[in-house]
Amino acid sequence: MSKTQPIRETRQLTELKEYYLTEHPNLRNYTLITLGLNTALRIGDILKIKWGMVYDFERNQYRSHLLLTEQKTRKETMIALNHTAIAALDAFRQSRQPASENLYLFSGQKNKSAPISRQQAYRIIKEAADHAHLTEHISCHSLRKTFGYHAWKNGTPPALLMAIFNHSSYQITKRYLCIDQEDKDHVFCQLNL
Repeated sequence: MSKTQPIRETRQLTELKEYYLTEHPNLRNYTLITLGLNTALRIGDILKIKWGMVYDFERNQYRSHLLLTEQKTRKETMIALNHTAIAALDAFRQSRQPASENLYLFSGQKNKSAPISRQQAYRIIKEAADHAHLTEHISCHSLRKTFGYHAWKNGTPPALLMAIFNHSSYQITKRYLCIDQEDKDHVFCQLNL
């Protein structure tokens, strides 16, 4: 079994994200992928998000942060919702018009009172990955790894990524970054002392 990979190429990442906007319009699926890429959450945590966690119904505005307790680590985490995440949430909310803060963000077509399954989330991501011609092993966890890979490439220190991911060791974070030979070569070729 091959190891889950991040999406490294910006062009493929754009194709993956935009598949559910242009090729096969579905704002729920687009928002699922966008939140996965921008929050670094595991898919189980993403599926448990309810509208009230991201939108303040009394003030009629989006929350600046998402606060939740992670399923795997049982640790409370606070994630800033960036512009891209809020834009996706807003488009989705406008189309869905959720009536209650207790409704799951990613509910199914038939059962609105429960989130979609992990298997359905995988199928959503896999379909978009196939469209983007991603040949690596892409799974739900690829969204989390993609966040880490691109944050690292943009200069985020690995120790900070370790804290964001709630990893217990630096070795786990290092595996998440999926640093390959091309990444190492780039360092040697760019650093001409």
